[in-house]
Amino acid sequence: MESLRHWVDVLVVGFLIYRFLLLVRSTRAWRILLGVVIFVIALFVSDLLGLRTLHWMLEKGALLGPVALVILFLPELRQALEGFGKLGGLSETTQGKGLEMSAHTVEELVAAVSEMASTQTGAILVLEHADHLVDTIQNGVVLDAEVTAALVASIFYEGNPLHDGAVIVRGNRILAAACRLPLSDSTYIDKRVHMRHRAGLGISEQSDALTLIVSEERGTISIAHKGSMTKVQDASELRDRLRAEFIQPEHNGEERPRRRRGKAKVEA
Repeated sequence: MESLRHWVDVLVVGFLIYRFLLLVRSTRAWRILLGVVIFVIALFVSDLLGLRTLHWMLEKGALLGPVALVILFLPELRQALEGFGKLGGLSETTQGKGLEMSAHTVEELVAAVSEMASTQTGAILVLEHADHLVDTIQNGVVLDAEVTAALVASIFYEGNPLHDGAVIVRGNRILAAACRLPLSDSTYIDKRVHMRHRAGLGISEQSDALTLIVSEERGTISIAHKGSMTKVQDASELRDRLRAEFIQPEHNGEERPRRRRGKAKVEA
């Protein structure tokens, strides 16, 4: 029994370390972690070599280590705690399963995004799943309007004061516009992309939302979800992805509304 307890202890600690490394990989937190390792090595080496002044300074600095680490790793710690809350389906129990959209809403989104891609109008739409983005909605302008292609296109029209920011969609409703999103620190993201893509990836790292990003420079469409980003080749692929994410299988057989004009541009 004692041996089993030790094995469970080791496995739990190993799992926690593994999850922490997954959180910090490809972010600035990884560089912070490397700096902590170098600091600890310097602390031991200074003691070993008898460098008393240096060792004294590092030792005093180590006393503030726990507080400093909490501050530096605050976003990762928050993400880890949210991840524990989702274990065993607790998130779905308390918040409900991922939100559904009607086929009509999917078509309106496809039409709007495809049209903006064809005219190279920059846009970012965040489609909620189970995680409600309350804080993000509050920093924008509340709309609470039905999703229509005309409304989405008008929001991101350059002359509209709401165009500079993200639109938050929950189910079949546009909840808010001009919302500020957290920027991703990922080192894997293409260096050529700008703030809009980093913002789309950032919100996908901190929630289960699916984000649609239209590039203003290239007129391409990208989807950010679960911390990764992929390009969409055309309107058909975008439609299939949205239907797979937001429409239950038993509803997928319903007749699709007539497709609107506008095709997504394919990046050369």
